[in-house]
Amino acid sequence: MDPTGRTILVTGATGYLGGRLVSRLVEAGHQVRVIVRSPEKLRDVPWAAAVDVVKGDLQDADAMNSACRDVDTVYYLVHSMGSGRGFEKREAEIARMVAAAAENAGVKRIIYLGGLHPKDAELSTHMRSREAVGNILLTSGTPTIAYQAGVVIGSGSASFEMIRHLADVLPVMPAPKWVLNRIEPIAVRDVIYYLMAALDLPADLNRTFDIGSGDVLTYGEMMNRYAEAAGLPRRKILALPVLTPRLAGHWVNLVTPIPRVMAMPLIESLQHDAITAESDIHQLVPAPDGGLTSYRSAVDLALGKMRDGEVETSWAGASQAQTSADPLPSDPQWAGHTVYKDVRTYRTSASPAEMWKVIEGIGGNNGWYSWPVAWAARGWLDKLAGGVGLRRGRRHASELMAGEALDFWRVEELVRGERLRLRAEMKLPGRAWLEMSVKRDGTSSEYLQRAVFFPHGLSGRLYWLAVLPFHGVVFKSMARNIARQAERASQS
Repeated sequence: MDPTGRTILVTGATGYLGGRLVSRLVEAGHQVRVIVRSPEKLRDVPWAAAVDVVKGDLQDADAMNSACRDVDTVYYLVHSMGSGRGFEKREAEIARMVAAAAENAGVKRIIYLGGLHPKDAELSTHMRSREAVGNILLTSGTPTIAYQAGVVIGSGSASFEMIRHLADVLPVMPAPKWVLNRIEPIAVRDVIYYLMAALDLPADLNRTFDIGSGDVLTYGEMMNRYAEAAGLPRRKILALPVLTPRLAGHWVNLVTPIPRVMAMPLIESLQHDAITAESDIHQLVPAPDGGLTSYRSAVDLALGKMRDGEVETSWAGASQAQTSADPLPSDPQWAGHTVYKDVRTYRTSASPAEMWKVIEGIGGNNGWYSWPVAWAARGWLDKLAGGVGLRRGRRHASELMAGEALDFWRVEELVRGERLRLRAEMKLPGRAWLEMSVKRDGTSSEYLQRAVFFPHGLSGRLYWLAVLPFHGVVFKSMARNIARQAERASQS
């Protein structure tokens, strides 16, 4: 590490913003320390080996004093998506504990991220608590930068995921009247930019700063611009005055995978306009290269459509965090694309070499090793829908090459002797892949087969449900028959 880098403590490192910020801080050469209750949650994050991990709870004075020792800056990025009795008191106690530990250790700065809201508005429990935490830090005796942001746009952000799932599932959305409220979203890359820039602000600065993208939209407009970016028709949004936040929370939980305990505070935070009231930060921090990210560009980034100027089409790289808009292993399971999978494994006495011969020879005249009539019917249906059908066959009877056509698939990846991944080119309400791989298992081998489907809107979800009974038969018999064919070849 660069010896001139600061020593920085990040709280909330297992959260959405914290995990992405740590990566940038490490990259910038800072010595980073994180405090977490469960270090095992960091096992798969790409920066785990580059930071000092302190196991402890923010409410434990000894743990916090130890974590703050010799630290220049503390990032306070902890805030529960909760509510109910005792929530605000608990959040305030945690903030006071962190503030006291920072002051005792001589920390030079605290950096906090709160929420945008109108002044003098009657706030929800969630937003009221965020404001109270900011005030505790600002009056702590340690200079504090308290940013205030609205909806953060990026894959994995709870606010963005609610937009994504609602727009994907509902062509017509009955919604509370808050869908007409004005929102100023901000891309996660710009939030991280401002959090990093706070390190170099004047040492004695102690105040709040509003941050946003400059795009002011209604929540309904945000959903429809997402739909446009995702290639979906415009969503019909019906603003109903009778839907209370509680009812809306139940509704979101019913039609999306977002837990109700998350949906409720998100919805409550939308009860008022969330737009910047001042832009003083621009006098101290220059705009990022290329300017602030527009809402549409932030959505495109979250959808993987602007990586190196190309659309990201492969599902295989989804766990590699290349930018702040990409997923991290620590993101919740409901974050990101809705993905349906059918996974089959089969252990066989055939050697990996014999198994691979069967895999690489699949399709064309050799067929797909299960229900030929079903595969033929699927090919005819695809042809009737204007697709390529099954008649393309294959170039060579036993060898494949990456990029070539194989019936109504395209060879997306070929690691000879190990893995074949096919991308569907049939007409589908979504994107589909079929991956077949083999690995040695003692003196024999194990066959792994995965069908992966990214549904497109409601039609994609209904399609998967409609074919699910057939998948249970077709893919199961396919895995079994491929393994048996390899066994027969081994014995002959």
